[in-house]
Amino acid sequence: MFMYKLGVVGDKDSILAFKALGIDVYPVVEPEEATKTIDRMAMKNYAVIFVTEQVAKDIEETIERYNREVLPAIILIPSNQGSLNIGIQRISDNVEKAVGVNIL
Repeated sequence: MFMYKLGVVGDKDSILAFKALGIDVYPVVEPEEATKTIDRMAMKNYAVIFVTEQVAKDIEETIERYNREVLPAIILIPSNQGSLNIGIQRISDNVEKAVGVNIL
């Protein structure tokens, strides 16, 4: 049976707890490192990649590229420094695009 994987990309302090849940963690510092890591994960059957908003704000082009693909799904999450509201804004935008109005 073929299994997809889950992973999380972000600063070490924000993502370490995910390891306890059995999710692969990829700590990154530089935007280029984050892009390369996400590209590698996409090639290695990761179905869902969580990315901290702090990292995502610096790699918008990479995030958008994967938004046009079915897999992997890139899900933005707050870092331990709090939320930048990017993730919730994306959900709101996608709901509005799908439904035609912002129901949130």
